[in-house]
Amino acid sequence: MAVTGAQIVAAQLKKHGVEVVFGIPGGVVIPLYDVLYDESAIRNVLVGHEQGAAHAADGYARASGKLGVCIATSGPGATNLVTGIANAHMDSIPILAITGNVRTNLIGKDAFQEADITGITVPIVKHSYLVKRVEDLADAILEAIHIATTGRPGPVLVDIPVDVTLATLPSMPEGKLDLPSYQPTYKGHRRMIDLAAKTIAEAKKPVLYVGGGVIRSGASAEMAEFARKLGVPVVNTLMGKGAFPEADELSLGMVGMHGAAYANYTMNESDLIIAIGARFDDRVTGRLDKFGVGAKKIHIDIDPAEIGKNVAVDVPIVGDAKLVLTELNKRVKKCEVAEWWEQVRRWQEQYPLTYEQSTEQVKPQYVVEQIYELTQGEAIVATGVGQQQMWAAQYYKCKRPRQFISSGGLGTMGFGLPAAIGAQMACPEQLVFDIDGDGSFMMTVQELATAVTQKLPIKIAIIHNEYLGMVRQWQQLFWRGRYSGTPLVSLPDFAKLAEAFGIVGMVVDRPEGVRPALERALEIKDAPCLIDFQVVPEENVFPMVPAGGALDEVMTDPALWKSLDKKETGKAG
Repeated sequence: MAVTGAQIVAAQLKKHGVEVVFGIPGGVVIPLYDVLYDESAIRNVLVGHEQGAAHAADGYARASGKLGVCIATSGPGATNLVTGIANAHMDSIPILAITGNVRTNLIGKDAFQEADITGITVPIVKHSYLVKRVEDLADAILEAIHIATTGRPGPVLVDIPVDVTLATLPSMPEGKLDLPSYQPTYKGHRRMIDLAAKTIAEAKKPVLYVGGGVIRSGASAEMAEFARKLGVPVVNTLMGKGAFPEADELSLGMVGMHGAAYANYTMNESDLIIAIGARFDDRVTGRLDKFGVGAKKIHIDIDPAEIGKNVAVDVPIVGDAKLVLTELNKRVKKCEVAEWWEQVRRWQEQYPLTYEQSTEQVKPQYVVEQIYELTQGEAIVATGVGQQQMWAAQYYKCKRPRQFISSGGLGTMGFGLPAAIGAQMACPEQLVFDIDGDGSFMMTVQELATAVTQKLPIKIAIIHNEYLGMVRQWQQLFWRGRYSGTPLVSLPDFAKLAEAFGIVGMVVDRPEGVRPALERALEIKDAPCLIDFQVVPEENVFPMVPAGGALDEVMTDPALWKSLDKKETGKAG
């Protein structure tokens, strides 16, 4: 029986367990959408904007560990995916972006809604395909899924001209993998693993530095065994939240620019940094020439390009974190670090993660604390980007992997709501919160319609401070308080906006109203719910390491900023 290119695409998706796709139809993807109309095994979710489709696919992948899939038409449909694709690339998230294109004979002719999306996305995909023959389509989809989900995960784009989706073959092709040059390294080098074990045994002040790679590889159990065998402090990146339980006595939580001061001091003063699935990014290291100067460094990562890219290491191990940790766990034993822990505990007592309470105004940190308490730390938390993201990271302690869904490397405002949609689609039985900022939420507010249409019980907590808060904080601290472009002067009434979408909206402007509003939201099981938390407008995120500063220059007291030289403006973000 003859099959079309569109049927081949759907068959490959179904064969590889794809259950949900996010997208918006357009002229050149009508053939694919026509096939999805009859494909009951694949749920087709119409979003409000293609960027929302990419972020939803991203959130789906992060929460489930499966491939996320988004679809867009040619031209503006495809280019609207770009931010979401870049976001997935920076955070190593496996998504498949399928775009339509104009007919093959029109490519390069500036046809209506033509865009060279494979060329545009070259720096932000793991690989891409422009499929010009229906005979190549099954192979391309199969290879794209394999590349996206193996090795270091990442986005792969498949661009399909409309005449290819309309073309036919006599029968359904199986598809074959032919990737001789793509051979990710999974097993770490035995000699390097032995050297790592020896180096760990000699350390007096070691620290485990855990990143998102531990989560991507499914290595959290091995990570926990490793940490407990050694009995040493554990710090995590933003992407590593949940890789190791943050309420565990060994955990110091997030490290870096807005990490706890005691986590930063521990990293800075250690004599051995054991980095697992982390990439030594600038938000963690601060000033590179002052980072870990007295420490040896072990770096475990599946991507050889990451090892030595930012920080020179003493023991490089290229391999899958799960497999490498399995081998290390056979070789290591408890470290003699009693004196080291005494120092770490002193830092914890001296520099606790705290904020000034208020009985008159709603503090954003208090909102996150109440969400944490009421959900008993069990919710999946998606975030926008900005101050609320950092408060969520600081005050919502994650118990398990795939629980914290946030844009790390790209820092994409507008990520929270569509990512929460994807996470809820992936985990329908779990409680999902979107902790968002007023500015960030407005960037993808149209996805409320998606959440309503799909009857997703997402709880949306807007930290409403009437500013682009993180930029305003920098303007206050480094730019003499010149709030250029950061006051949000035309925000809607969020509660009424929610009601316009047919869902419950609440406003909370007093501390005593926070918990009752959250309790009411938790009672709603069949639709989204939005709470507008009107918080202190100029609350700042502390601790904070200034851009270009070292980890031991972390500022914990806002009053200390008065001693800064305000002439040092224009530091890079």
